[in-house]
Amino acid sequence: MSTLGWPTAAVLGVLGVAAAVGALVLLLRRRFTVVEVYGTSMVPTLAPGDRLLVRRTGLARVDTDRLVVLEGPYWREFGPGAPADLRWIVKRAAAVPGEPVPAPVRKALPSGAGAAVPEGRLAVLGDNPAQSVDSRHFGLLPADALLGVVVRRLR
Repeated sequence: MSTLGWPTAAVLGVLGVAAAVGALVLLLRRRFTVVEVYGTSMVPTLAPGDRLLVRRTGLARVDTDRLVVLEGPYWREFGPGAPADLRWIVKRAAAVPGEPVPAPVRKALPSGAGAAVPEGRLAVLGDNPAQSVDSRHFGLLPADALLGVVVRRLR
């Protein structure tokens, strides 16, 4: 009967720990990401250059008034050829499915749009309306544009 010697067992132990740490990192990366704020649409809440920890989630887990990160409509239109700072936008969830469409957003919707946000859509507004391009301009965003909700600002 052969047994592993001390150096071999130690190496296997280290490899096991490394594999577990690697799996944990992959799991966390699937659940969380970091996004940088560009522009002044969220001033005074957020400033350009702020880094945000974002929990990836679906629309069903978004509450009104939460800060959300979404794929910007201009990125969706122009794709990888668009400037990188157009990729992710940070806004405040103004209304989720079933809630009334906020008055400032109604003007951006086609005539005949319902009074409530439909399933699979989200209304977003910036905290600095004078500097924000949001649902007042591009209407309701689809659920598949949602990256997640802001957990906290990183220092």
